[in-house]
Amino acid sequence: MKSLSQLLSPLMVEEIIGSDDKIITDVVSDSRKVTTGSLFVAVRGTTVDGHSFIPLLQYSGVAAIVCEEFPEFIESSITYIKVSDSAVALGYLASEWWDNPSRKLNLVGVTGTNGKTTTATLIYEMARLMGYKAGLLSTVCNYVEDEAIPTNQTTPDPLTINALLHRMVEAGCDYASMEVSSHAAHQHRIAGLHFAGGVFSNLTRDHLDYHKTVEAYLAAKKSFFDGLPSTAFALTNIDDKVGEVMVQNTKARKYTYSLRSRADFTGRIIESRLDGTTMSFNGRDV
Repeated sequence: MKSLSQLLSPLMVEEIIGSDDKIITDVVSDSRKVTTGSLFVAVRGTTVDGHSFIPLLQYSGVAAIVCEEFPEFIESSITYIKVSDSAVALGYLASEWWDNPSRKLNLVGVTGTNGKTTTATLIYEMARLMGYKAGLLSTVCNYVEDEAIPTNQTTPDPLTINALLHRMVEAGCDYASMEVSSHAAHQHRIAGLHFAGGVFSNLTRDHLDYHKTVEAYLAAKKSFFDGLPSTAFALTNIDDKVGEVMVQNTKARKYTYSLRSRADFTGRIIESRLDGTTMSFNGRDV
């Protein structure tokens, strides 16, 4: 349990109706999971708008509601918090609820059309081979050290992400890697996370059913790097035509990799087999 005032501390709150001097028992974005003392975050999804459920929650025992617009009827027992973007707010609330686990890990995000799962998994495996404890959030499966946790999304919702990162912290993990899909970046599912680094693989024409244009797809991927802090690294593939565009506005330290050009990390494939690939990176065989 946490105080409402503590949970709201990282948010840019526009207006509050009611008291923030309350104890919150849970943070949820699914109205079906609301219990007495819950904080409900009304998120506008692609198919369902969480605001439409607010009138149904007036007598559910919900303690507070975060929304982008206040409902017509105000129940005096509920605190209403208005923000400009409730999806962004949910990310920060989820991080605060789980004690900001991403700040206690070296979290690396991997984005791009192809290669996200492979790259994130390699980072996870490499960290463990070097003697560190590590976790993984990926399309195939989530891992907290050796514990496999089934998944059905490339990048889960903020509450699930932070719950899993919290489990990694509790398990003593030093490193974590995760796939960052364009949908997740656009829908602010990674809001509130502190990344130690980001990796870009490539960009091809994909997911245009959602993003509509290649430019919008690129912008969603690029927003991940735009949001990296100056303490992070941004590693990009300069063999891809948008590789340098991805990191042009980032505050992070920029590094490049390539199989064809001079880069910070230049690779050459020596041998490719069914059980693996032998490569040379900057003259060192891997």
